[in-house]
Amino acid sequence: MPSSAPADPDGPDSSAAPDGPDGPDGPDGPDGPADSDSPSSSAAPGTVRPGGRTARVREAVLDAAGDVLAEAGFEGLDLADIARRAGVGKTTVYRRWGTPAGLAADLLADMAEQSVPRARTGSLAEDLRANARLVVKTLTDPRQGRLFRALIAASLCDPQTAEALHRFYAVRVEEWAGCVTDAVGRGELPAGTDAGAVVSAVSAPLYYSLLNTGEPLDEAAADRAAAAALAAAHAGVY
Repeated sequence: MPSSAPADPDGPDSSAAPDGPDGPDGPDGPDGPADSDSPSSSAAPGTVRPGGRTARVREAVLDAAGDVLAEAGFEGLDLADIARRAGVGKTTVYRRWGTPAGLAADLLADMAEQSVPRARTGSLAEDLRANARLVVKTLTDPRQGRLFRALIAASLCDPQTAEALHRFYAVRVEEWAGCVTDAVGRGELPAGTDAGAVVSAVSAPLYYSLLNTGEPLDEAAADRAAAAALAAAHAGVY
C-alpha cells in the first residue's frame, strides 16, 4: 500500500516568499496565469503528474497533509498550516487545492500512484496472501493506519473525499485483479470469475476488523482473509 511522498530534499520552495503580484505566487511567477494546477482546471486532482518545481511543491504539500491527517484527522487539515509546514506560499496551496477536501483527494490520488505493485508468484493462493498481508501492514502502520482512518471518517461526511477514496480503492483493486485473471488463465478458477470481487473479498474482513470489531490485525488474520476469498472463488461464488 502507498505512502505519501517525502518532503522536498532540496528544502523549502521559493514560493515561501511573501505572496504578491510579482512574487512566486503572482501572475509573473513560475506557475503563470494559466496554471493547470488551479482548482478551476478541468483536470481532476492527481490525474496529471507534473514535473520540476511543481512536482516538488506537490510532494512537500502532500507529505505535510499526510502528517496532519495522521496527527489530527481531517478536521485538522488547514490549508494555511499545510503551506507553513511544507514551506510554500499560501496562495500556491489555495490556488491549486482550494479546500481541505481537494487536498485529501490529491493525496489519495498520489497514494494510488505510489502504491506497491501486485504480486506475481505464479500461485493465486500466494498472491492473495501477499495482498492481504500488505493491507494489514498498511492498516497497522503507525502513520498510515491513522491516515486511512482519518480519510475513511472524512469520506462519510464529505462527498469529494468519498469519491477520491472510491477511486483509490478502484485503482488498487484493478492492480491486484491481474492475479485473479492470471489464475483463470492457468485453470485455477472457473471462467468468468469476477477478479475485482475476489480481490475486494480479501480486504473486506480486514477493514471490518479495523472499523467495527477491533479484532487484532496480524498475519494470521491476513492469511485467514486470503484463504476465505480463495475458497469462495474456487467454489464459483464470484
